[in-house]
Amino acid sequence: MKRIALALLLAVMSTVAYAQTTDLGKPQVFVNDASINAGDDVTWTKDNVYILDGYVYVEDGATLTIEAGTVVKALQDPTDANQKSVLVIARGAQIFANGTANEPIIFTAYADSVALSDDDPNDGVDWMIDRGLWGGLVVLGKSTLNVASEKVVEGLPDDQPAKRSWYGGNDDADNSGVLRYISIRYTGITVEANNELQGLTMGCVGSGTTVEYIESFNSDDDGFEFFGGTFNSRYLVSVFASDDAFDYDQGYRGKGQFWFVLQSDLLGNRAGEYDSGDKGALSAEPKSNPQLWNCTYIGSGANSANAKNDFALIYKEHAGGAHYNSIFTDFRDKAIQIEDVDGADARDRLDAGELLLENNIWFRSAGDDLAAIVDQDFVRTYLAGANNTVVDPDLRAVGR
Repeated sequence: MKRIALALLLAVMSTVAYAQTTDLGKPQVFVNDASINAGDDVTWTKDNVYILDGYVYVEDGATLTIEAGTVVKALQDPTDANQKSVLVIARGAQIFANGTANEPIIFTAYADSVALSDDDPNDGVDWMIDRGLWGGLVVLGKSTLNVASEKVVEGLPDDQPAKRSWYGGNDDADNSGVLRYISIRYTGITVEANNELQGLTMGCVGSGTTVEYIESFNSDDDGFEFFGGTFNSRYLVSVFASDDAFDYDQGYRGKGQFWFVLQSDLLGNRAGEYDSGDKGALSAEPKSNPQLWNCTYIGSGANSANAKNDFALIYKEHAGGAHYNSIFTDFRDKAIQIEDVDGADARDRLDAGELLLENNIWFRSAGDDLAAIVDQDFVRTYLAGANNTVVDPDLRAVGR
């Protein structure tokens, strides 16, 4: 993963500073909140390594282009002690981070020596345990939100009157740019209780945005969280998140294919935690209704000591959506829970044909059947009638 030599360059010279070379032998270019302003057209190239120092906003009307092979690092302790290092693509701005298979774009912690192998003792991070070293990548858009007309994204301060941390609008076809072949590492910070940043946070990102081939590695919260939005995605990978791998809510309704999860045997919650509205607005429109195909979700392991991996999937808060032709395997406890409570719940969506699980494989260990891995009678009955099977998917190996 770290064998490719990568680097980068910033066009706004007045707001950055050059420092000593990094482990890649390239100059460091520090960027901060003053670096990319409304209307700017900025390019980062692989000639330098860019260092995020605190909140870095790509403001409304600005464009940030990141060349394939670029490395972006984030300070764990920014110059402003009241901030965290985060890259935020605000509403009305665009990012064109167009990596390739041979030259991915890497977002990582400052201490991560990307030129060294993961197990090199001289690497500045320990991939076995390090998480939460910076805030991650946040992309905000203008598609329709179901709990308000607009909202401050979880994990960022409300910077009124600029509203650079707000998402929501009325343009479901909004275009925030291109995210392709990107690795996002060692993210996930808690700003305050129940207010976290993930690996990749997307707020109301529209269907005009390209999202594919993205890895979230070692997030100290969710790998991916989608607050509303209509964007489509392919080849999303969440590895070793300490909370959920994928978390969608507030009316997310894009299409996805080839999502992949690998959870740690020591920590991590659900592979998928799916909601629709917030409390008090559970059945608000538009409802969450993503359509997902060909996913492979691998849990903490049937014999794992990680009690938080209690379900592979959980649908709650009036969640809907679909999983087709997918594999859910190696989870510690139960396969799925569909919330069944008084008032608006996920079972309502199932009964209405708005929560679909068809042609999927479920497997925990030999000898299991639906009765062993599903503890709700109505869910067992539904799965049995929708061509779901409990059978070994014959994965060659699962290594953590």
